[in-house]
Parts: sequence; C-alpha cells; structure tokens
Amino acid sequence: MAGSDSAAGERVFGMGSDPLVAPDWPPLTQPEIMTLLDADAVIEWRSPRPLSATAQVRAASGLVVIVKRLPRSLRDAAALAEEHGFMNHLRENGIPIPRVLLTREMGEFVYEVQELGIGDDLYRGTFTWSPYQSLAQAESAGRMLARVHLAALGYDAPARPPRPLLGSFTVFSSLDPIAAVEKLAAARPALTAFLDTRDWRADVERLHLPFHARLHPLLDGLSPRWTHNDWHGTNLLWQYETPSTVIDFGLCDRTTAIHDVAIALERCAVDWISLRNGGPARIQVDQVDALLHGYESIRPLTSAESRALPALLPLVHAEYELSEIDYFLSVIPTGNPANAEIAYHHYFLGHTEWWTTEGTALLTHLRHRPATR
Repeated sequence: MAGSDSAAGERVFGMGSDPLVAPDWPPLTQPEIMTLLDADAVIEWRSPRPLSATAQVRAASGLVVIVKRLPRSLRDAAALAEEHGFMNHLRENGIPIPRVLLTREMGEFVYEVQELGIGDDLYRGTFTWSPYQSLAQAESAGRMLARVHLAALGYDAPARPPRPLLGSFTVFSSLDPIAAVEKLAAARPALTAFLDTRDWRADVERLHLPFHARLHPLLDGLSPRWTHNDWHGTNLLWQYETPSTVIDFGLCDRTTAIHDVAIALERCAVDWISLRNGGPARIQVDQVDALLHGYESIRPLTSAESRALPALLPLVHAEYELSEIDYFLSVIPTGNPANAEIAYHHYFLGHTEWWTTEGTALLTHLRHRPATR
C-alpha cells in the first residue's frame, strides 16, 4: 500500500478479544515521510504492531528503509540512544542488525529510520505469542540468541531508568519484590494511581512470591548483561530456516542471559491468546526443547541458570506488564484504561497464575533437563 490515503481503515493487533482494533496512534503519513526522506518517498507497507507507527518506505533513490514514529513521552532521542548503543555493540561483534540511519525529534514525536535488514519477514502478520513455523526455526533462533548473549559481553552500560515498555529485571531480582514494585511505581505516577485502586500486594504475595522464593537463592549465580528481552520469530528476519537479521531492540535492558532465554520460551511455548479467549494452551514442548538445544550448542547454560529457568519463567513477563500499564495510562493522549485492565488481569496476574495450574507440567519438564555444565 502506498500514500496517505491507504491509512484510512488501518487496524493493528489488539490486546482484548478482538484480534484487530483501531490504532492508538495514527499511521505514518506521506507528508511526514517526505519531511524525513524526500519528496518522492513512498510508503509500501504499514506494520500492524500497535505500540508505535511503523512503515516500510521506498526513497526516491530506490533505498528501502523502515521508519518508526514514537511519542517522545515513550522514547525521546536520548532513550533511543540507549537502544542504539547496545545495537552498535552487537553489530561490531558479529550480530546482523540494521543500522540506524536517522533519529529526529519533531514536535511531540521522535522518528527513527533504519536499514531494512537482510532476509524475509516471515512473521510479518503474526501475533507475538505464536509458535515458530518449524522446529528448525526454533532451534536456529536459539542459536542466534546464544550468539547475541556472547556478543553482549563487555557492554557495561547501566540499566535503563524506569520507562514505559521495558523488559527489565528489577522487581524479581530484588530481595523484596513488593518494595521493588512500590519503588518502580513511585517513578511513574500513572502506575501508582492504578495500583492504588486494587489490592495488588495481596495478588503479588499469592501468585508471584512463591516463584520468587525459589528464584532468589539462585540470583547470585546469574551474571548481569544487556539482553534483547523480546525474542521471537516476529523480531527476526529469515533466510530459509535460519535468522539472518535481528530487529526491534525497544525492550532491551541490562538483565541476565537466562532472563532472555525465559522470555524466548514464554513467547513461543504457550498460546496466550487462545488462553485469553478461553481456548487451549497448545503447549509447544518440542519447540522449547529445540530452542534450548540450539542455544546450548553455542552457549551451554550454567547449573545455576538451568535451575533458575523454571522459577523465572512464570515471572519473566510480569515486570513488563507493569510498564505496559503505565504506557496505556500515561503515554496514550486519551488513555486506554481498558487495555490497562487487560494488562493487569490477563498478563500480570493471568500469565503467572497459569504456571500454577496447567503450566506445572512444562516447569517439571524443565526441572528434569540435565544442566550442561
């Protein structure tokens, strides 16, 4: 699709029962693209991902790029520079990542122009929580993730400050997660106001703290490093069954390698969208094993990491959901309280609760995997 007229009727992935909904942010327009690139630049495709306005654009020179527009209340140029620094380090250490060609603040938005990247976008129309298309893809995604973790060594930037939409590891890496949530919320007033209207401490004590009690004794054995924090087929470009480009570092932060592995498994192993709508979990044990086999062929898990994985997996998405609640209430100009409620009940609580019921079988499976070293 091309030109601003095609923006009418654009839909994006939804969080509720509707798979496609009206976007919170208007699609990128031809005048914006012309200002950033040139008068003859053409929009070829718009992404259905909901948290930014993103498009594939062909410049007059024939160069095809990805243009992303973000509200500055979500990411300003300085916040994007945190992501770009990590991307540059990985690229310099052999990871195929598109170069950022331009970052520009204009009005209330910041624009980012990146190279297209090499490979096919096989998951272009696929929701994030979906299985890989094959076991070979799951295994090769695991190998690439291990390469990223090895390449990340030596990147010692501090953890990112509290922002909406981050895949951080500050709450459940602490001695007292409830105090850590209070500290996180204190920096984000909209999140504080939301939590003050519900008995969230009792929810955390009931659902999250039992897993944290198993995880906490293992934390000293988990070395910190910068990680991607949104690893899935949707954030990879492919050549046949192998990732050829790694994209979308919007959630990256200083966590641990096993935190990133847990996110990668959480993204592909369970059909959370089906569960949300009352359907089956469609647990992908074979893809879990394939991804871990590929990962450990490059970077074997330590004994501490192997033992931490089943304790961390039920918690790994929860902190992100706190930042997503903040996003829906403080970044979107009109607010989206309905999505904030979904984030709290279905994702912050619901994901962890599932691991106490049907998910226990997968956690048992992971506990019985022998540590490589």
